[in-house]
Amino acid sequence: MNFANKLTLSRVLLVPVFIVLAEMSGFWLSICALLVFSAAAITDFFDGRYARKHNLVTSFGIFLDPLADKLLISSAFICLLDIEYLQIPAWMIIIIISREFIITGFRTIAMSKNVIIPADKSGKFKTMFQIMSIIAVFLIIIIKEGFLKFYNVNFDMLALFDSGAYKTLALLLDNIPYWTVLIAAILTIYSGANYIWKYRDLLKDK
Repeated sequence: MNFANKLTLSRVLLVPVFIVLAEMSGFWLSICALLVFSAAAITDFFDGRYARKHNLVTSFGIFLDPLADKLLISSAFICLLDIEYLQIPAWMIIIIISREFIITGFRTIAMSKNVIIPADKSGKFKTMFQIMSIIAVFLIIIIKEGFLKFYNVNFDMLALFDSGAYKTLALLLDNIPYWTVLIAAILTIYSGANYIWKYRDLLKDK
């Protein structure tokens, strides 16, 4: 197994660590969850670049890389769904995860016909935005838990303050999770449809 594939595999191994940290609420644990997720996401940036630069692209890597992304991102969105105050609708998460199952099945069909489907630009952009949205939401979680831990203030109470700045900040942080995940869901639909359309001939019986 070459170094690029080891980086990809490390992303898979970081998934259960991230899940445990994300499911345990608390300011410091949320920071640790974000750090682990970010470390795993960074491997996604370097493994492909390293493989292409050193001519280490393999069929195993092409298969494992998107699978590792799906495991990491799907687990993160599911964890966010457990946090009620984020108010992220379940249907958005269902769309995102369903797309991943569908494309994984589509790739399986392709492999049965000796065709390997690599990640294209729409898929890479979708993954990048999903990662950015998850990081943004975790930063909001950390901010809210920080206010509660260090100032004993529930962040939602800021909306009741007379200061317009506090109200604006509270409103902004309350709405960021919804809109970022919504955009991620839209990009996910587009990317999935793009894959299926591009390789639609694979669905034909020959």
